[in-house]
Amino acid sequence: MMNEKRTPLLRSDIIKIKAKALRRGVWFRTLTRVERACVDLAILVVERVRSHHLQKVLLSVTRKLEEAMTSRVRQLIQQVGCNLAQKMSCIAQTWGNKTAIRWALDSAFMQYLTITYMNAPR
Repeated sequence: MMNEKRTPLLRSDIIKIKAKALRRGVWFRTLTRVERACVDLAILVVERVRSHHLQKVLLSVTRKLEEAMTSRVRQLIQQVGCNLAQKMSCIAQTWGNKTAIRWALDSAFMQYLTITYMNAPR
């Protein structure tokens, strides 16, 4: 994701984001007509975004697209897996497991817990 203050958005960056969103099928589903028009006009007119206001609008659209393109598993890892890993780490530490402190930071463990959660009967 682009940083608002440091890196100016370039036409090539905007084109890449649009192409990725179109390939993943989120371009029309996620953005409003006005948001799509802003991106399309920026691609046609601007080589490098200098306007702070336009950059703010485009970054907002970019964030929206990136969030929509994030896989369901990745979203659940952030929402569920991270919390479960921290809870299990704390429980194991209270039981005397010294290495359990690393569980809360282990991405593979978070993914395992997330997929187990997803497959658990409701």
